[in-house]
Amino acid sequence: MNSLGARASGARLARMQASPQWSGTGFQNAQPIAAGLRDPNVRRPTLWKFLRADATRRPARPLPTCNPLATWRHAPGSALRVTWLGHSTTLLELDGVRILTDPVWGARASPLPALGPKRFQPVPIALGALPPVDLVIISHDHYDHLDYPTIRVLARSGVPFLTPLGVGAHLEAWGVAAARITELDWWEHHDLPATGVRITATPSQHFSGRTPKSRNATLWASFVVRSPRACVFFSGDTGLTRQYESIGARCGPFDLVMLEIGGWHPAWGEMHLGPEHALEALTLLGGGPFLPVHWGTFSLAMHAWDQPVETLLQRRTDSAAPLLLPRIGEPVEPAHAPDRIEPWWRVAHASTPAAADGAARRKHRHALFWPPD
Repeated sequence: MNSLGARASGARLARMQASPQWSGTGFQNAQPIAAGLRDPNVRRPTLWKFLRADATRRPARPLPTCNPLATWRHAPGSALRVTWLGHSTTLLELDGVRILTDPVWGARASPLPALGPKRFQPVPIALGALPPVDLVIISHDHYDHLDYPTIRVLARSGVPFLTPLGVGAHLEAWGVAAARITELDWWEHHDLPATGVRITATPSQHFSGRTPKSRNATLWASFVVRSPRACVFFSGDTGLTRQYESIGARCGPFDLVMLEIGGWHPAWGEMHLGPEHALEALTLLGGGPFLPVHWGTFSLAMHAWDQPVETLLQRRTDSAAPLLLPRIGEPVEPAHAPDRIEPWWRVAHASTPAAADGAARRKHRHALFWPPD
């Protein structure tokens, strides 16, 4: 079976081509991603710089994690609980409904088993040990969000999937029945039967493609998940866009905001937020308890692995919305967020020169599909 996925055709393709986001050859952003540099003093990184080993781009030792199984056996004390499982994979529990976002259990964010960005942090729980899931949300088709081996396992579980337009073609090719796939355009919604949960696909500013030839052949999206007593925003991958004002006005206020903070570079244009723009996006959305995602698992850019979260702590003001920084696998209820932030990730730094030198000698091999053009 082809891990690259499949191209849309027939009625699926016709629906995509009828979308306001369709440009004639593929999907487009509402506002173009800046082609030039945000900072004229920052050059686009060379391929050598991206591929070379760098001890700062992965922790010197495994990050501390929690096994969430014991907590998951008991209902949360509030309407909403979230468990960050690394990168952009989370398990949301809203009024008894479990929703999995961008599930990635695979070893590499790549179509090849021995080449491409390799995870430096395992998922704290086996995929087969998850409790029953009511829905899987996929934000877009990049390898660190749409993972072939993970989807193959979930395809056998009977769980339904919700994706932006066109992504369903990949899922069908990998064994997910068409009846279990719902594809949405921006501002369309889906009501999960017999739950009172509504999921709305909202705009984001990014791109798609699992090969250079399939760039923007499927749509990308953020999502708003609303249950009778809770409302969550999930950014997927995105740059900073004024559309967040519209999302906040139409869908807020939010009891939880999950925004990406890692895997960015100032020379790549506005296709990722990074920590500083994530704080701006949070303001545009109208605030809410903030769980940063898209870090702590893969090295997808030249910055140090912990630079996004450290910058976030430096730039955040005391008056900002509650910041949730649970350990990977630690369930947390935003309504009962701790007042004090514990920088648990700092224990993973090398404590001796020998350890740091050993980390520097590790070879990083990355797929040719990264970094994006």
